Amino acid sequence: MDQPRHESRSAGFRIGVDIGGTFTDVVLLDEADGNVEVVKVPTVPSDPSEGFLHGLDVALSRFGVAPAAVGFLVHGTTVATNTIIQGQGARAGLITSAGFSDVLEIGYQTRPSLYELAYSKPTPLVPRHMTAGVPERIGPEGEVLVPLDEEATAAAARRLVAAGAEAIAIAFLHAYRDPTHERRAAEIVRQVAPGIDVVTSSGVCPEYREYPRTSTAVVNTVLVPRVAPYLARLETRLADLGLSAPLHLMTSSGGIMTSDTAKRLPVHLVESGPAAGVIGAAFVAEDFSDPDIGRRILALDIGGTTAKAALVQDGTPALAEEFEVGAAMVPHSTAARGQGYPVKLPVVSLVEIGAGGGSIAAIDPGGALAVGPQSAGAVPGPVCYGQGGNEPTITDANLVLGRLNPDFFLGGALKIQAEAAHAAIDERIARPLGLDAESAARMIIEIANAKMIAALQLISVRRGIDPREYTLVVSGGAGPVHAAAIARDMAIPAVLVPPTPGLNSALGLLAADIKHETVRSVFRPLAEIERGWLDGLLAELTQAGRGLLAAEHVSGSCMSVICEAEVCYRGQNYPLRIPVEPGHDGPAEIDAAFRAEHERAYGFGSATEDTALLNLRVTAVGRVDRPTLRKLAPRPAGERPEPASRRRVVFDTATDCPIYRRADLLAGDRIAGPAIIEQMDTTIVVPPKAEARVDAGGCLLIVLSDSAEGGRNHADQSR
Repeated sequence: MDQPRHESRSAGFRIGVDIGGTFTDVVLLDEADGNVEVVKVPTVPSDPSEGFLHGLDVALSRFGVAPAAVGFLVHGTTVATNTIIQGQGARAGLITSAGFSDVLEIGYQTRPSLYELAYSKPTPLVPRHMTAGVPERIGPEGEVLVPLDEEATAAAARRLVAAGAEAIAIAFLHAYRDPTHERRAAEIVRQVAPGIDVVTSSGVCPEYREYPRTSTAVVNTVLVPRVAPYLARLETRLADLGLSAPLHLMTSSGGIMTSDTAKRLPVHLVESGPAAGVIGAAFVAEDFSDPDIGRRILALDIGGTTAKAALVQDGTPALAEEFEVGAAMVPHSTAARGQGYPVKLPVVSLVEIGAGGGSIAAIDPGGALAVGPQSAGAVPGPVCYGQGGNEPTITDANLVLGRLNPDFFLGGALKIQAEAAHAAIDERIARPLGLDAESAARMIIEIANAKMIAALQLISVRRGIDPREYTLVVSGGAGPVHAAAIARDMAIPAVLVPPTPGLNSALGLLAADIKHETVRSVFRPLAEIERGWLDGLLAELTQAGRGLLAAEHVSGSCMSVICEAEVCYRGQNYPLRIPVEPGHDGPAEIDAAFRAEHERAYGFGSATEDTALLNLRVTAVGRVDRPTLRKLAPRPAGERPEPASRRRVVFDTATDCPIYRRADLLAGDRIAGPAIIEQMDTTIVVPPKAEARVDAGGCLLIVLSDSAEGGRNHADQSR
């Protein structure tokens, strides 16, 4: 993929760098003309920062961009997630209220599978002998019942440090109501052990429910000594390269935060990479020429290791209040509790499964074909990479079926070996099953697609969403290879393919706003709340949120706030979020809005039951200018796109299939399937009875003529 180096350019540039399990993606945006340049390099699992810096250096040198010209740099990372999953977090201690030292062991009573007799809870991140209870008690109304025993706190800190604690979490029972005891305890720990990292639950998650709040604080505690040095090293190396732009990180909720904030609160980075993919999908759908496309989308990101599915409505991804980290597949809902460690923070609601281009296909002990969740990853990678891998993967299967071009993988930068892939599938899959290699490869793809369909159904059909009313927005290097077949099986009428789907997560980094959420627990009946008190508290939280944005150099004109009230009927366990307009909505308006929303969400409501306000939330948003993507020129009248070549591709049957280069396509082009469209970062499969249409913004819309009657007249939506 040798490309000419350009003369050094000094205009403004924005860069997004997303580190995945197999590849590290770099998107460089020229703010002057909206031109996007992309680079894809292998991830370095032993030190992800090496892949980051290598990809950045390649992008700057290849496209002639001076480091000083970079004004905005955003990073999506899996370092926090991998630290937890791989059990490489710091050795931590936990100080709790006396009598509550077993909170991590007790956890939730629920389990992922009700009748799984062999189920074992995840081993707590802080073992019981590294937990200490100290006398203190603040009541649920904020009243001091037992003063903090400062001598016992100091003794507990000394014992935990002597036992090897690198960091200490402090989580007292009702600290969400009054954090005074936690803050004083943190001061004492720092006096006893200067330099040690100390995390308070009220500083991370100031909400009721002691187990998820404690768990969130503990996850943050084990991450700080690992993530903060990683970010500090990265900043040092970036400075050495001459980049002065501050480093920002993508958060789990789909916003971004500065590196300084992320060093203190790395728990917000746990779903960093997957969130970026969803934001990228929402951005390209919103940029599409037909605004209806962006209002209802199902986002599917298929990378080298995993596939992620999410729901986006009116440009806003669905959010969950809580998720679990450390499990292989955790839909963000209470139904999955018990598979990982709870994190009670807002997160883009998605389902993640072990099905990506590098997912390994094998015959299980029962003689059946299984695909994933084990992955060949970046090293050694699929068999066709020729890097020592000997277990066939989804990528190998697509290569055997002719859907991938061995001479144009990553634009020709990586020469892959079709013969090796064919031999591996023949030996390990086809012969044991009594099949030929192509039939075995088709089975691998069908099983992988079925797993991805199951993930999409979790966020759609099982939530009462009809996928026939949505568009599938696909990204990830493997996404466009599988998307049309998946959409057809789910009766989704059309697939939207971004301009650079293999790097869409990195593009999403550049479309995300800075976000900070502040929360105040209230726990009062709405009927007893005065309008003036409510307005005052909202003003206080709004000021705090704006202060956080100001500390990150966001101008006042770019600030906005979103106010929400968490309300339930008295006695209910879980609330609903109700939007609040300060100065307009008082307790009575919030009460009426909750009753209407409860009836809409659950099919019933009560006009007489008492309601209670549990929490007030204010999300401060620092708006970042969205990328302006360069528009494609239209195809001259009377001309049509010509294929670059043809080759044998297996769909239901083998077909002599035309092969197009996406770089040759212009606005308004239409390509009837079967066809293959190739580009540096992915391959787009257009199956029979489908048509790909090129939008002026560079997106491709694949319309499936036999899905939901052509998809609500998608026929005239791409011009």
